[in-house]
Amino acid sequence: MKFQDYYEALGVARSASAEEIKKAYRKLALQWHPDRHPEEKRAEAEQRFKRISEAYEVLSDAEKRKRYDRFGEHWKQGQEFTPPPGEPTMSREDFERAFGGRGGFSDFFSSLFGEELRRDFGGARARHERFRQRGADVRAELRLPATRAVERGKSSFTVPGVTACPRCGGVGFVGEHVCPTCAGVGQVHSEKEVELTIPEGARDGLELRLRGLGEPGEGGPSGDLLLTLRLESDARYRVDGNDLETDLAVTPWDAFVGTKAELRTPLGTATVTVPPETSAGTRLRLRGQGLALAPGGRGDLHAVVRLVLPAELTTRQRELLRELAGRRPADAGSQR
Repeated sequence: MKFQDYYEALGVARSASAEEIKKAYRKLALQWHPDRHPEEKRAEAEQRFKRISEAYEVLSDAEKRKRYDRFGEHWKQGQEFTPPPGEPTMSREDFERAFGGRGGFSDFFSSLFGEELRRDFGGARARHERFRQRGADVRAELRLPATRAVERGKSSFTVPGVTACPRCGGVGFVGEHVCPTCAGVGQVHSEKEVELTIPEGARDGLELRLRGLGEPGEGGPSGDLLLTLRLESDARYRVDGNDLETDLAVTPWDAFVGTKAELRTPLGTATVTVPPETSAGTRLRLRGQGLALAPGGRGDLHAVVRLVLPAELTTRQRELLRELAGRRPADAGSQR
């Protein structure tokens, strides 16, 4: 951890007595313990809890406080406040001194809130016992190209989560000391790899519940992952709400005389009728061929006519195209 003003962290004056420092720490520890905050505020609470624990460890120790008052930022001879491997950030005895008695943290919360909350925060000396409760649900979004959503299959993605601290195994203590990795919280942030089978009828805004993929429970089952699909336009399909738009390639002469063309849709292959004298950019609607709708049914698919030349042209076709290219617009209009 980087240097911080420990008196400011605890909200006490530099002349504060040991008892005032202890009282301030008790109040802040209760306020900022991560288990008392909802999921969206837990990361902030963890950081605050670590900062006040660091400040209390220094200011509650007469010798450390003396060095800190004298040297300030350089009280540890220029070193950052980061414990060397294997060293505790705060001993269990420090907790007991802060909260009184051998029960320490445990007895403090018990006296204020009763036995059930004591189990949540303190636990016994042998283990950091918590509520037996279900883990929190986690919300995330998955952005999918429209073609992949239509063709289904599988998609892999990562979501943020929390896991039991690998150093203390989730109990919050290493031996008789507060775990320096998780600062007694028992959990660390991580990323989870998830492979999703895209369901039939995938649409923008569809929410999927993936059971057991949320935060781990505290003695209970894990929460769920609430995953919202967000469809994005790609090379084949452009997303417009529940409708899709795609290009329909037609030769200039077929567009002039009219034709029927095959088009790939989310439901398979459809035959599209192109009326005579259809111009480039014309939108032809295929009703019920778009994305699935929440109450049932489907949106529409719009085929946008794009005039294209075949990859190979006959000699006669080339001659006719050159002849058309050499005519002036007035000449072409006078022969219609």
